Amino acid sequence: MAQRKRYLFVCVNRRPEGTPKGSCAERGATEVHAALKMEINRRGLARTEVRACTASCVDVCWAGPAIAVEPDGYFYGRVTEADVPEIVDALVSGGRVERLVLPPEDFEMATAGPALSLPLVPRPAEPGREGGV
Repeated sequence: MAQRKRYLFVCVNRRPEGTPKGSCAERGATEVHAALKMEINRRGLARTEVRACTASCVDVCWAGPAIAVEPDGYFYGRVTEADVPEIVDALVSGGRVERLVLPPEDFEMATAGPALSLPLVPRPAEPGREGGV
């Protein structure tokens, strides 16, 4: 297998419910990762161009779901499944999705922009409870 040109490290870290900074997993990162893998495969990019990998915490929980794009050295933040086609388009063209690129102030919780609302991912139903949110 050839080394790919880019690797997308999608944070799928899950913190306990109620943690103030939240977690990427609570905000849909697992689904974003699955959608990226599917779209990258669908476009025939998986073997030579780009690989979507899971990662543990990338230290920007409040701006998650977060993706580290390597070797380019930037992060996407507040990514949703709806952003996936645009991200893959940018990979193909050699660009990036500027509206998703985290600015320097997003790397500190105190100065970061607003987080995505929690929870975006329904939790499984607990015994004796209806629904999962």
